[in-house]
Amino acid sequence: MTFSFPRVALAAVAVGVLALSACSGDATGAGAGSSAEDTGATTLKLWHYESANGAMGAAWDKAIEIFKKEHPGVTVEFERKAFEQIQQNAGMILNSTEGPDLMEYNKGNATAGLLASQGLLTDLTAEAQKRGWDKKLSPSLQTTAKYDDKGVMGGNTWYGVPNYGEYVMVYYNKDLFTKNGVALPKTFAELESALAAFKAKGIAGLGMSGAEYPAGQLYYQLALSKADRSFVNNYQLYKGPVDFKADPLKYGAETFDSWVKAGYIAKDTASAKAEDMGTAFIAGKTPMIVSGSWWFGRFNDEIKGFDWGTMLFPGNTLNAGSSGNLWVVPTNSKAKSLAYDFIDITMRPEVQNILGEKGGLPVAGDPSQIKDPRTRQMTENFATLLKQDGLAFYPDWPVPGYYDVIVSSLQGLINQSKDPSAVLASLEKPYQDGVKEMQSK
Repeated sequence: MTFSFPRVALAAVAVGVLALSACSGDATGAGAGSSAEDTGATTLKLWHYESANGAMGAAWDKAIEIFKKEHPGVTVEFERKAFEQIQQNAGMILNSTEGPDLMEYNKGNATAGLLASQGLLTDLTAEAQKRGWDKKLSPSLQTTAKYDDKGVMGGNTWYGVPNYGEYVMVYYNKDLFTKNGVALPKTFAELESALAAFKAKGIAGLGMSGAEYPAGQLYYQLALSKADRSFVNNYQLYKGPVDFKADPLKYGAETFDSWVKAGYIAKDTASAKAEDMGTAFIAGKTPMIVSGSWWFGRFNDEIKGFDWGTMLFPGNTLNAGSSGNLWVVPTNSKAKSLAYDFIDITMRPEVQNILGEKGGLPVAGDPSQIKDPRTRQMTENFATLLKQDGLAFYPDWPVPGYYDVIVSSLQGLINQSKDPSAVLASLEKPYQDGVKEMQSK
């Protein structure tokens, strides 16, 4: 489990049966872009795990429609799978000849990177350059699409293509700000002033979940307020040493601790789950939460009693976030050129704009085409992040098992059972041990 995959979305993922059926493709009449490796393929077998009424599901339905029009004589065999089934069985499936020609798969070292290092995914580098995907995706988005020979992201070889993104932001209750006479913050100093103003009214200004990912996201956001791209590269991609006794990680832990001591974060949230944090915000009880774009659709649907909005974490250039999941082409695909054509269609404006309209954060869309003001604002903020190359991934990504380490360590800050130096020490050893293990592969 990582901070990267939308937990709220998991509940909406359709649970499908992992049925395996062989690809066909021995006739003629393949669509545009066919190559010698699959000339004559008349079937594209496509798997993804997005819900039919979600942003990605709707956009990719449109892509299928376009693909069929442009590839007469080609059949699209689409199957909606469950995320956990693909996650747990991908290696076995792709090692056989029974898998899909094109599949959505989770980004990261332990997922797409692992399959790439095992030779199960097709090298997409030439296609990315030929079709301009390398121009449409910002450097930080490309990081999750490219891996080295050990399966570590940020390498030189394209093994996947994302067409949507996600990021961590501040959700705020406009009515609570107005009712309490607190100004919306535009800088980090103003954010702290707003938290102090709410505390003076007897309100903990920041909702929290200590039992799951939100605490780690806040700690990382605070650290990123003092970080630069070189820190991100060192922490996430092993480009250099990481010092847990110095800023920015020291600043992140110490500032988190100071916010708890000041009453900006309630100590009883140490055992709260992300769902508890989210439902408290939906109920209008919390002025602000810091969490991911995956909450947006649910908040848009369920919040009825007050006005709310989103903003980038005040003062930060770097923010937790990344590309969305990847389109990957299995090495055993029998219709690779058709798969490349489909990926290319998902990058077109007509598909990207559907993503944007439904809150799916397109990587190559036009926010000005989005009618809903709140959705447009969130998408414009994401475009700002892409323009400044501001996606810094998630704090648990560097090494396997780090998610649980971060959760348990930061609970100690919220319930005040550990001081910042003890928390940083508990974070350091698993990180350093994990990096050594990854580098020795």
